[in-house]
Amino acid sequence: MFQQWKLISQKTNLKYFIIIGSVSLFALILVLNSDDSCGVSHIQIISQINSYEKTLDPEFCEEIVERIDTFNEICEPKIEILDCG
Repeated sequence: MFQQWKLISQKTNLKYFIIIGSVSLFALILVLNSDDSCGVSHIQIISQINSYEKTLDPEFCEEIVERIDTFNEICEPKIEILDCG
């Protein structure tokens, strides 16, 4: 009798492991695919602008301006273009 319960318990644990693993994989795929979203891009650009303000590197500024241009073509709200002068 104990052997039967042990086998049932193992099958149940395996079932929960598979369910949890599937849900985790699905969540991971959603997060990786959301990288193209406007909200994530907006946050990344704002973070890069903050980094630029610390370094004031003109080449980095040009990269950020290109990203802002691309972002403004696709997404809302529009981000003000930096003055790299």
